[in-house]
Amino acid sequence: MAILGNRLEDAGYRVVRFGYPSTSESIETLVEELAAAVEACCPAATETVHFVTHSMGGVLVRAYLAGQPRAHAGRVVMLSPPSQGSEIVDTFASTPLLRALLGPAGSQLGTGASGIARQLPPIRFSLGIITGDRSLNPLTSWLIPGPDDGKVGVDRARLDGAADFLVLPATHTFIMNRRDVADEAIHFLQEGRFRSRDP
Repeated sequence: MAILGNRLEDAGYRVVRFGYPSTSESIETLVEELAAAVEACCPAATETVHFVTHSMGGVLVRAYLAGQPRAHAGRVVMLSPPSQGSEIVDTFASTPLLRALLGPAGSQLGTGASGIARQLPPIRFSLGIITGDRSLNPLTSWLIPGPDDGKVGVDRARLDGAADFLVLPATHTFIMNRRDVADEAIHFLQEGRFRSRDP
């Protein structure tokens, strides 16, 4: 996320990067760490806080904001989020070796009723989602119905209540490095819609 973070800074935003050990902790623990990071960043809530996430980070932010007493005043841009879970997790989470690679948090991203994505309440914030439809991995794409970015299906990235949704010719691994993605994310943070939707 370094390239995207630099572009956000160039646009005038103060950027605080939150990294998380998804292969060793559960989503619940990671949400607690995110809450602590937000408190350390903006303890008095004197400024508007926006979130820009990639992949599982979108699920973490949804879980964090769902636990807040008031609706979030800032905006959120998610890049390739598994908003409705992942067929890859469905397929491999029970395999010991791959479960170890997914880690506790990744293993919670299945599409079924036990997956964290299905347990989260409706969103209460302004959300824009950008996802890709290009894959570098034909094996994982074979597991995903419809167009995908190699890890998340386009339809799985969608989330009811989102203000805007955009599909670009991008892959899951590199979507955050694209200039057009940064431009669209910045426009959404400023206007609440993607630039390509402007009249």
